[in-house]
Amino acid sequence: MIEPGPVRGALAAGIRTLQEAGVPTPSTDAAQLLAHVLQVEFTALGLAPALDQRQADEYEQLLRVRATRIPLQYIAGFTWFYGLPIAVGPGVFVPRPETELLAQWAIGEISDRPGARVVDLCSGSGAVAIAVAESTDAHVEAVESDPEAFVWLLRNRAAHAEIVTDLRAVFGDATSPDLDIEPGVDLITCNPPYVPASSQVTAEVRHDPSRAVFAGDDGLSVIAALVPQFARLLSPGGAVMVEHDESHQHAVMNLLADGGFTQVSPVLDLASRPRFVSAVRR
Repeated sequence: MIEPGPVRGALAAGIRTLQEAGVPTPSTDAAQLLAHVLQVEFTALGLAPALDQRQADEYEQLLRVRATRIPLQYIAGFTWFYGLPIAVGPGVFVPRPETELLAQWAIGEISDRPGARVVDLCSGSGAVAIAVAESTDAHVEAVESDPEAFVWLLRNRAAHAEIVTDLRAVFGDATSPDLDIEPGVDLITCNPPYVPASSQVTAEVRHDPSRAVFAGDDGLSVIAALVPQFARLLSPGGAVMVEHDESHQHAVMNLLADGGFTQVSPVLDLASRPRFVSAVRR
């Protein structure tokens, strides 16, 4: 039971509630939910005034929802990605912090190339595409095949329209040869489904659309189908970076090498895990 009063007491009760529910990060999640209720920045929570009865009741309700393992981002209605608020909810994959490396790589590759063409395949909420478009002068195209996720992509593009002025949303299958993208692309980013079907995932991941998570028995079916698309769309010398399962580094490198790519290189995430491969079209 959350009682009105000092923030410290409410936070302690919130942490206990989430610990008992088995939430993996109870302290962080309880604090973020409390900041959401109080409408303050997470870092300013310690300076917030005491909770009134309405705020205490709202906080308790949000804790109950989170205790069912609904993702924190779904409850808040957004997640932060590359410093930008990205709207998320049921029907769209929640972008993870490690995927920011995709955006960072792309921005670094084209920062001095005004007008470069960038395609983000399997775009989901549009987080990577929006981050690249916001930080560069590139012409960005974001491709998504799922109708529910595509709605979130359009919503995020509209929410950032003042700073993202050259982003085209394309509804279509990223692996299709009839995809409505003209060849001659300079750069491709891609965070496709890549989890093997038999893998055990957390309760939170089970709320992500399964079609955005799993990719056949070995987790490689989508990436294998995408390699010819990378080759078709990229200009000679154009580059691609694809995110993959930790166990897939060598398999993905081989797929790209066999598919007409050179400079095939592994890229580690911030926790030094093998999560990406970059390559250049011959």
